[in-house]
This record gives sequence, C-alpha cells and structure tokens, in this order.
Amino acid sequence: MQNLLYPAAAAFLIALALGPVLIPVLRRLKFGQSIREEGPQRHLAKAGTPTMGGILILVALTVPALIFAGKSAEVWLALFVTLGHGLIGFLDDYIKVVLKRNLGLKAREKILGQIIMAVALAYIATTWFGRGTDLWIPFLGANIDFGPLYYVLIFLVLIGTTNAVNLTDGLDGLAAGTTTIAAAAYAVIALAFGKQPLAAFCLALAGATLGFLRYNAHPAKVFMGDTGSLALGGALAAVAVLTKTELLLVVVGGVFVIEALSVIIQVISFKSTGKRVFRMSPIHHHFELGGWSETKVVAVFWLAGAVFAALGLITLVASQGGI
Repeated sequence: MQNLLYPAAAAFLIALALGPVLIPVLRRLKFGQSIREEGPQRHLAKAGTPTMGGILILVALTVPALIFAGKSAEVWLALFVTLGHGLIGFLDDYIKVVLKRNLGLKAREKILGQIIMAVALAYIATTWFGRGTDLWIPFLGANIDFGPLYYVLIFLVLIGTTNAVNLTDGLDGLAAGTTTIAAAAYAVIALAFGKQPLAAFCLALAGATLGFLRYNAHPAKVFMGDTGSLALGGALAAVAVLTKTELLLVVVGGVFVIEALSVIIQVISFKSTGKRVFRMSPIHHHFELGGWSETKVVAVFWLAGAVFAALGLITLVASQGGI
C-alpha cells in the first residue's frame, strides 16, 4: 500500500514543478481564455487567463503512471483513452483559442474520435482482458449481458462522463477538485478488485489534479480547457469500464451527473415552456447568481463530491457479494 503513495506524490510534485514553466509559455503564446458575455459578469475579469493547462495534468499523470504501473496493459489502455480525449480537447482548444473559431471542433469530429476510443476500449477490454460484455448492477447482485450493445454502452459512458466533467469545469478549481476526490475513490475501488496498477493510475491522476489545483484554485492562474476536462472524463470512464463499475461511476461522480442533468433540464424546460428552471446552467452558475461567492460554490461542491465518493464506496461494500 505504501508503494501506491509514490505515483500520487510524483504526479503532485511534477504538476507543481511544471506550473511555473508552462503557464508563462501559454501566456506568451496568447492562449488566453475567452469568457461568454451571457455568463456571470464577475467572470469577465478572467478573460485572457491562460487555458489549455490540461497539458500540465496529462504530463504529470503519464510519467508516474508509466514509471510505477507501466507493465500493466490495463494502465496503457486507460492512458490511451485519457490521452486520446486530451488530444480531442487540445484540438478543440487550439481551434477556439488560436484560430479564433468560436465553435472549435465540429460535433461530428468530436464524436468520431470518441467512437474510435470507445470501440478500442470495449474491444480490448472484452477480448484481451476478458472483461466480458456484462454490466454489474449494484445491490441487485446481478450481471446483465449486453452482448454487442455493450459497445454502445461504452460510448455512452465515455461521452457522458467527458461532457459532464467538461460542464463542471466552469469555476476556479471546481473540476480539478472534484476529479481529485473521484480519482482517489476509484483508487480504492480498483484495489477492492485486486487491480493495483489501476489503483496506481488513479492515484497518479489524483496527484496530478491536486498539483494542478495549486494554480487553478481561485483566483486561477491557468484553466485546464477542454484539453484537461475531456481527458479527465476519459480517464474516469476508462477506469470504471476496466473495474466493471460503470454504474458505480454515476454515484462516485455524482457532482458531474448533477451538473450535466441541470443543463439537460434547463434546455428541455426552456424549449418546451419558454421558462428556465435555474437562473443559469450548469447549476454552479445558478448558485453564483443567487449570491454565493465563487469560493463558496466550489467548497460546497467539493464537499458534495466527497459525500458522493463515500456513498460510492459504501455501495461497493454493500454490493460486493454480487460482484
């Protein structure tokens, strides 16, 4: 167990060391974040803050993961999914920030990339690693075999998680902090399934996001951009698939789920009735516009993330007989 602290510590220290090097480079390259005018007015002051800081997270994650768990094929697969989504996010950020094309990558281009990774993840996990095409149902002690439809399920898990983390990345430190908590919880889950290399990967992820938080906490010196948020979602989704706990991710990542649901509810309500349920979505903006300070919103959401992570671990313990 002591050895598992090494990837977390190494990732944390690499992130701390990279910050003073990468952030000035991003600033010199004018990779500054643009802020939506329709968002909270206080956010307009953040315009020009360097973005694409997810590069820092990816480097800080990849190096320790390969050093301490590089012999594991499952870790290589998790890294492939993570870095693949990071590449999609990087291209999206580059088009928006550097080429000044506001919409970034086209939706079909993003989806094509995610389909490729979903197919690779599902095929390798089911055929090479013997993961099977069944879905574990917590509490029921049942496994439902989806057969070929499992590939569709993996795509939905990937696209749902990456977009949910992307939506959560709207306040200083919010996505980084909640991901740190979720990654730490998944390290425990991986250990419960006897997958120590994946646990090392999760702890490296937690260390990298915690180190990034040093520069992303309010007032943020750098934003992770889609480069970071899509990669973090991909990492969590990959680990959930490899540990056969896709549904448990819904609990552990409860904050991400709520953020995504708030957007879905807002869109459906406005299109069907012309009325908004929330002052603004994602829901963290609702609380901001209700008078909460940004730091209060982030602290409360971090606490909620810790509660959801604990509920996920409790669910695991209560359901272990059915695994």
